Amino acid sequence: MNVPADYKYTASDEWVKLDGKIATIGVSDYAQEQLSDVVFVEVVLGEGDSAKKGTTCATIESVKAAADVNLPVSGKVIQVNEDLSKTPELVNTDPYGKAWMLKVEISDPSEINGLMSSADYEKFLQDRSH
Repeated sequence: MNVPADYKYTASDEWVKLDGKIATIGVSDYAQEQLSDVVFVEVVLGEGDSAKKGTTCATIESVKAAADVNLPVSGKVIQVNEDLSKTPELVNTDPYGKAWMLKVEISDPSEINGLMSSADYEKFLQDRSH
């Protein structure tokens, strides 16, 4: 299982990569593995939209399930990954790279403190599987 050390994670399997006040958001390797073959991704927020932490920002459909992706931090959407609608399989092949979903300018930096480190997330995944 791939859990990059410089990312933050949520209990609902989203990841956040921070660059100053900009958060790039996607779903973890664990999430894509549970979903299996992803066939459809729709980012439901657009550039310029402001949304609160916990808001659904994308929907993923696979051959065996559908899942909502929730915003791990509040903020304003500054970029959406338009490639995912054409190549949803990127979620399976490159969940931490080309399969990023959106970039958000964080409005409340303190929300980052509520996210898990990679070590905490790995422990969370181990506990979940027992």
